Amino acid sequence: MNFTEIAKARQSCRSYDKEREVEKEKLSAVLESARLAPSACNGQPYHITVCKGEAAAEVAKAVQGMGMNKFASDAKILLVISEEPYVASAALGAKIKKNDYRSIDIGILSAYITAEAAAQGLSTCILGWLDDGKIRKVCGLDGAVRLVITLGYAKEGDPLREKKRKPLSALVTECENAVE
Repeated sequence: MNFTEIAKARQSCRSYDKEREVEKEKLSAVLESARLAPSACNGQPYHITVCKGEAAAEVAKAVQGMGMNKFASDAKILLVISEEPYVASAALGAKIKKNDYRSIDIGILSAYITAEAAAQGLSTCILGWLDDGKIRKVCGLDGAVRLVITLGYAKEGDPLREKKRKPLSALVTECENAVE
């Protein structure tokens, strides 16, 4: 699969096969792609906690407040993405430029995780609706929890949905001459 094929095939899964285990090799490939993801000053200001079994069940509960994300209980693995401190150069850059590089880095990390998962035949969903305090307690984390990514196999017959995206013309502008 080339990257465009991966991008077309990847979608947010909300229907997991709760009986099918994720192979160690596939999880390792996903985590290795995460390790290779670029970040500001190569600082990687995040941590990935791989939750399985009872920990996954408890994290699933912590993303289901107000009836949200009920499908998370069926995913075999939940990846908790939490913040770590910046390296000194990225911290300085973030302060001077007033830019939240850590959030950008976590976004890039998530893209790498979900793309490699799709390449491995796995399904994912990125969840931002979560109870930070509960997840920190379950996982023993100090840093703020920013995302949880469900990971597993989609149920058989789960259809590939048509992507609803803005046209390229609404997203891209070419600029050749500086505006004064």
